[in-house]
Amino acid sequence: MNTNENNNALVIAKAYFEAMANKDIEKLMTLVSDKVTTTSPLGNLEGRESFQNFAEGFARMINKLTLITAFGDNKEAVIVYHSNTIPVPDATVAEYIVVEDNKISSVQVIYDGTPFAAYAAIQSKH
Repeated sequence: MNTNENNNALVIAKAYFEAMANKDIEKLMTLVSDKVTTTSPLGNLEGRESFQNFAEGFARMINKLTLITAFGDNKEAVIVYHSNTIPVPDATVAEYIVVEDNKISSVQVIYDGTPFAAYAAIQSKH
């Protein structure tokens, strides 16, 4: 993959990260296609509404996101960041982002879901 800053997917992926880091769901939603697909340890989602619900849920948990690296080309990008959230203060997340027609068409979120599941299990007991 090329790391040229002018590459479309890389530029969009960085904007996506910034919007999420700032909990700006409105901005985030301007970057995704109507038929966006999302894959994560929580499962597979299809469409804008599902993506928005997923993003809003994550945004509510965020204390701070810190970008580690981002690279990509005109169609694909990868962002890797440190996630400090209410349930898990120290997690590394990677996202593989595909862009079609200047919109994010798919996002694959990769992280260790174990600590998040443990937190959810504790919360469900209350």
